[in-house]
Amino acid sequence: MSDHPLGYKLFGDKFSTPEMRAIFSEASYIQSLLDVEAALAAVQERLGLIPAGAGATIAAAARVERMDLDAIAADSRNCAHYLVAVVRALEQASGGEAGQYVHYGTTTQDIIDTGTVLLLRRALGPMARDLGRVEAALAGLAERHKATPMAGRTHAVHALPITFGLKVAVWLAEVARHCERLEQLKARLLVGNITGAVGTFAGFGSQGFAVQAETLRVLGLGVPEVCWHAARDRFAEFVTWEALTASTLAKIANEVRSLMKTEVGELEEPVPPGAVGSTTMPQKRNPNLCEDTLALAKILRGHAHAMLEAVEVEHERDAGAWRMEFVVLPESCLLLSAVLRNAARILEGLVVREDRMARNLGLTGGLIMAEAVMFALGTHIGKQRAHDVVYACAMAAQQGGRPFAEVLVADRTVGQHLTGDEIARLLDPQAHLGLAVQAVEQVLKGRRA
Repeated sequence: MSDHPLGYKLFGDKFSTPEMRAIFSEASYIQSLLDVEAALAAVQERLGLIPAGAGATIAAAARVERMDLDAIAADSRNCAHYLVAVVRALEQASGGEAGQYVHYGTTTQDIIDTGTVLLLRRALGPMARDLGRVEAALAGLAERHKATPMAGRTHAVHALPITFGLKVAVWLAEVARHCERLEQLKARLLVGNITGAVGTFAGFGSQGFAVQAETLRVLGLGVPEVCWHAARDRFAEFVTWEALTASTLAKIANEVRSLMKTEVGELEEPVPPGAVGSTTMPQKRNPNLCEDTLALAKILRGHAHAMLEAVEVEHERDAGAWRMEFVVLPESCLLLSAVLRNAARILEGLVVREDRMARNLGLTGGLIMAEAVMFALGTHIGKQRAHDVVYACAMAAQQGGRPFAEVLVADRTVGQHLTGDEIARLLDPQAHLGLAVQAVEQVLKGRRA
């Protein structure tokens, strides 16, 4: 059984996905290190830095299934250096003279950093796919509900009518920016590093640049302009992107949860048959996916802070900062995998109750349309004076528990300029949606383009 809650069988896949856990499993991690060692040895053989045949032998031996992971763990405890234990195991698996050229001229951080980037590259695929699912679900909701009226809320209370599609279009545009950021950061993130102990290539002689360039070409990674052992901005940018993306999805989840409240009832996350909301209250239909997403996003924001702390490196290498990444990077990917999956499930199965949206629009007895009345009256008496008149009517309606239309009709100033029929038309939410539908269409058109 796992010794970390992310892998508990009890919790199932609540905090991560099986796909992402497989990418960051211990065997997968060690294989990524072996892949770097294998590529390096093969290149060094071609360049004549190690004997003919040694590189091919090392590459053939660099398979995690050929390693005794318990023996590697025991050796790591004895020598107090995890990579030394892996290198020794690869040396033994390579055998004879070839084993003497394992890890030739390179350094621990070269292998760890480059191997980590290989894992992150694999993680980006599921991330991009699931973020695409979220974006597609949002686009579908925006299209279907671009003209569905609902109460717009500012400071948590009714403001003006909007459409549900407009609310979703704001989310869609934000998610689209995260998609764009992900594409942009790939060129900076997917870069390896094979420069030796302090970035001088001294262990490779005059062929250092060629060793790095060829090794990273074999691995399919970019070549850095200079050693980045002490420059952790690449990973910091990535984890910050993860936290930013998760924060947007948590904002959406929180909005769904808020509009799922019994008193509001405008939205509901999908609740599968058999899902139990409470051990004691049989009726409960809880926003579990939304709340899980909120919790995970909070942790991810903490991970972004930790990764920013890791940027503060002393001299040419600093394990006091660097080793934070050993936890932060895999955990952030695991957590984001669950956030993305949750968001896709929420949005793909979202229940939209247009009848409740219509009912809630009328809860204030027309007060939500005060702006429309003010502008209409303002054409006769000026906007500022109209604001004061309509404000007085609105306060009287609220404090006296009277319909807004009744107070407006009874007001002498309003009655001089607006008829009862005009007031009735002005209090229709459909008449004051502005360019909401066109704004949604503009976002959708931009996405299609």
